[in-house]
This record gives sequence, C-alpha cells and structure tokens, in this order.
Amino acid sequence: MQGSLAGKLLIAAPAIEDPRFRQAVILVCTHNEEHAMGIVINKLADGVDLQELLDQLGVDGDEAPEDGLVLSGGPVGRDRGFVLHSEDYDSDGATLSICDGVCLTATRDVLHAMASDSPPEHYVLALGYSGWSAGQLEEELAENVWLVGTPDLALVYDPSLDTKWSRALTRIGVSPDRLQVSGGRA
Repeated sequence: MQGSLAGKLLIAAPAIEDPRFRQAVILVCTHNEEHAMGIVINKLADGVDLQELLDQLGVDGDEAPEDGLVLSGGPVGRDRGFVLHSEDYDSDGATLSICDGVCLTATRDVLHAMASDSPPEHYVLALGYSGWSAGQLEEELAENVWLVGTPDLALVYDPSLDTKWSRALTRIGVSPDRLQVSGGRA
C-alpha cells in the first residue's frame, strides 16, 4: 500500500461491474493495510424518512429538518447508522476526523445532537457502509474501478445527489461524457 486514501473520494468508473456502486461517490473514512471503509454520499436509502427513523430509534425527531436525507452508505451493516458531520460537533472518544470540515460519528449521541435545537452546522446520516478487506481496494484501483479525488463540503453535504458523480469527476478534470465503458486492445 502506497498511502492511505482516508479523507479522499472514490468515484466509480463507468466500467464498474457491481450495480450497487454504479456512479457512486464514496468518502473514504479509514484505509490501512488491514481494511478500508467508506460512506457512499450520493445514494438515497429507499423509503427511509429522517424524522421517522429518529422516532423509531427513540430520538425525538421534531427538530430534524423535514427534508433531511438518509443515505445508503453501502451494502455492509445496513442496520447501522453513520453520521458525517461538521467539526462543530464532537462526541468524546467516538468522533473520527476524516478531512477538513468532515467528521464521522456512529453513536446515539450524534442522533440526539442532530435532532436538537443546536445541531451540527452540516450533517448527513447514512445507513450502512462500504468495506474492503486487506488489499481489495488496492486491487480495484489497479483495475481502474475507481478514480480518486479530493472532497469539498458541497460534495459531502449537498442534498443534490443526482449531480454528485458528475461534479466529482469534473473536480478532478474528467468530463463524464468522455469516459468510455471499456478500453481498446492493441
């Protein structure tokens, strides 16, 4: 492994074979020699309402925004919640700094903060995560399954999910309409 991709974006290449990751943008939260973990930031969790979810978890969701999104963070651990949030919230010993302006917390405390009258300035809740075993992400990178980019706050927190993939590509200088699904042979 040459270096950690924690704090970077993985942007799905058009040739990705797994339909769960077609046009996915993933914020890598941890990456080391043993594993990698990230949150898909542009896929909506079907049929999940933020206020209803908070209420089901015993958190008074009345202060949560009515249009708050719940993302599908990935296919692993879909019964677990992960909150990406701004640095103005910290749960002692449970918050992981990901990159400038983005932290990750996966405890009930952050849900209560989200539903309070003084929530983190920015946050997004995701159910599940994307995970890779030792060397798996490196293999996928070598096979050009993913392009790597640097996140900005709009890509992480913006509710315009449909445009995140193309915006992430544009940020790294790639025009989505010029990408090919398969390469040629010499």
